[in-house]
Amino acid sequence: MDLGSGLGHLSYSTLVHAGDTWAEMRDSLETFLPQVKARVSPDSAFGVSLRISADSAETLAADPAERRRLSDFLGAHDMYVYTVNAFPYGPFKGGTVMERVYEPDWTTDDRVEYTNAVADILAEISPAEISPSIQTAPLAFKPNVADAAYVQRFTTKLLRVVAHLVELEARTGRRVKLALEPEPACFLETTDETVDYFRDHIYTPNGIAELAHLAAVPISEAEGLMRRHLGVVFDIGHQSVGFEDIPRSLQKLVDAGIPIFKLQEAAALWVKELTLELVPQLRVFTDTIYLSQTTLRRDGVATRYLNLGEALDAFEADPGPAEMRTHFHVPVFLEELGPFVTTRFAVQEALQMHRRTPLSDHLEIETYTWDVLPAHLKTGDIVDYVTRELEFVRDELVG
Repeated sequence: MDLGSGLGHLSYSTLVHAGDTWAEMRDSLETFLPQVKARVSPDSAFGVSLRISADSAETLAADPAERRRLSDFLGAHDMYVYTVNAFPYGPFKGGTVMERVYEPDWTTDDRVEYTNAVADILAEISPAEISPSIQTAPLAFKPNVADAAYVQRFTTKLLRVVAHLVELEARTGRRVKLALEPEPACFLETTDETVDYFRDHIYTPNGIAELAHLAAVPISEAEGLMRRHLGVVFDIGHQSVGFEDIPRSLQKLVDAGIPIFKLQEAAALWVKELTLELVPQLRVFTDTIYLSQTTLRRDGVATRYLNLGEALDAFEADPGPAEMRTHFHVPVFLEELGPFVTTRFAVQEALQMHRRTPLSDHLEIETYTWDVLPAHLKTGDIVDYVTRELEFVRDELVG
């Protein structure tokens, strides 16, 4: 839904629903979206954040009738697609995901072809007045990045997609934006690393010249086209896990001229004072198919772990004073979770900043961990949960 006053479009990520194939995603859309719209946007158009897996992209790209069916469904229910999650390439529900979510990474042709296909679909199904965004993986799982040559390979592949977006707009008049999403344990993890990557590899004479060559445009136009089509997703929860100061991090991106194509409202689990007595209650959150990247901070020094269980093991071996944050998406409308708290305050700080000076025209709540939340945190069904999150964010912005 368009919040008005330049605050942008707001919805929730349909990554929360079953959607590994297009048949699953279509069924989820038709089942849940009308229910959510009826609650939060009954009298105005409702924006949709659509998950498109590689399997779904292949189906939609090959079947014009299926694309028309999707467009007809959206039109009949007064809905519109303004953003796509094309981060998970393959299955995301029902089985172990972990670091497989980053594969294939940006060194591969598979990632390029998948993203280009999603862009082509978006240009067709999104409204003419919308410049839709594609959320994508943060280049590579950090342990896999062996050397500078690896970085150059995924940079060139990334620029191939930017060149495709330039050509797509020239051909169709539709601007599609690609947004890299920094995440713990990835090549783009911190805001500082993200700024460094754009400064050292994208906004450089070589980077601009490479795009000019790939897109067959004058070099005098290439830098503007780079900024027009390539930016970032800022996931508040991801950056909170690393104990970043969220307003300061957002300002760093603004000062560096890196477009924030999507501002993602997500909260992480936060334990202000970790004790041995709390460890058993935290282990409930380790039963998940997803990575739960975790940061322990002692005396101001942060230590990162790939999973919550590993962090808890380390703490039990050395149970000194510590606080902890973990990449487990929890309801943004909750400040407390029993004996724990959340980083909801960081979401509120970012929204206050956005309310003063809009940072992005695309906002999104990412609630994909609903199915693996401990049972005591689930009140109502998924429609109730999503509705409360949307109402919370909307109220923070427009009152």
